Amino acid sequence: MPERDIIRMSMRELKRLKLVQEAIGKQVTQKTAAELMGISERQVRRLVKAVRKEGERGLVHRSRGKPSNNRISEKLRAKAISAYKGSYMGFGPTLASEKLRERERITVSEETMRKWLLQEGLWEKKRRRSPHRRCRERKECFGEMVQMDGSHHDWLEGRGPELVLMGYIDDATGNTLGKFHDYEGTIPAMDSFKDYVKKYGLPQSVYLDQHSTYKVTTQAKEEEREQILLSQFERALRELGVKVIHANSPQAKGRVERLFGTLQDRLVKEMRLKGIRTKEEGNVFLGRYLPAFNKKFRVPAAKKADLHITVPKGFDLDDSLCIKTNRVARKDNTVSLNGKLFQIQEPVGALYVEIQERLNGALVIKANGKSLKYTGIKPIARPKRKQTKSKARQVVVPKPNHPWLQGIKSVRLRQAYAK
Repeated sequence: MPERDIIRMSMRELKRLKLVQEAIGKQVTQKTAAELMGISERQVRRLVKAVRKEGERGLVHRSRGKPSNNRISEKLRAKAISAYKGSYMGFGPTLASEKLRERERITVSEETMRKWLLQEGLWEKKRRRSPHRRCRERKECFGEMVQMDGSHHDWLEGRGPELVLMGYIDDATGNTLGKFHDYEGTIPAMDSFKDYVKKYGLPQSVYLDQHSTYKVTTQAKEEEREQILLSQFERALRELGVKVIHANSPQAKGRVERLFGTLQDRLVKEMRLKGIRTKEEGNVFLGRYLPAFNKKFRVPAAKKADLHITVPKGFDLDDSLCIKTNRVARKDNTVSLNGKLFQIQEPVGALYVEIQERLNGALVIKANGKSLKYTGIKPIARPKRKQTKSKARQVVVPKPNHPWLQGIKSVRLRQAYAK
């Protein structure tokens, strides 16, 4: 196939294409599509017109790879920051923008000034008072939002090991999926999410709590947390184009919490009747039990559209759903991870390599998007230092006529020291 006939689309564009196609087929309204894409209805009408006219190519931005025509020069940015540090330290972004425009003849918008100050560490975001909460209505479409959590419970009632149920429930329909794991962590979260994607596709968003698996809990500045400090699971979902929403309380994701309450009553008793004793038997049973459970408890969505995105053929889910670590390639083409050393057998061509720990236990080393051949090698054993035995401390007892004892006025104390 010629190169010009290949349309390269990001996960964000695939998500938009799905919503635009649903809008064209009148499965969802243009207003709903606009809300899910975070754009205006006018922009949705423009996208619908482009797709009808050019097909999938109409969604690909024509300015891709080109620098913005409206970007502000680095010279102006440096001048504004220098002026702020010189005369306006402590000024808020809005006031600083006004003073730079009035006194320094530097025209910068308040929002741009705020971003610059945050990047330079000269300003901190201020938390706003949380608004009054009220009951949230269900989403309108299947796949619009999925609530996810892990339930720690004695699911086998002492017949086997303690397990964690990684559960998923669709917000619009109550459709449920789950899988047992030994613990709640990054690998179980990715493995269960992969099963969900294979069965239904990529949801538009995932609603979960602030467990350390799903969100970095380090006390850090808000801007640093948004730009750098992402958990491995959050990073994987962002690569797949799935929006991550963190709940501030268990009540906020009450649908999945109530689901666990129901399953801890019903599922435990069903597995007791079947005499299930292991994790493997439990997962096999879940594959038969949940379809009947969904048939009984699932409710129809307000709209018939399915907003799950089918993963394109040839797209490697494992390339995102894995633990990624960046390492420096040494001069002898070796890298280390978790105390192990690996010899790369071909030119790296980059300073850093990406080591992927896959869900099946395999290890993949990549540089510039290309997989590299490698072998594991034993690290050089360093000779152990000889430990010398320390000599026992010799206690010196002073003689009765020692000058040091003459300074002690108490006769009894002096006699005690002389013994």
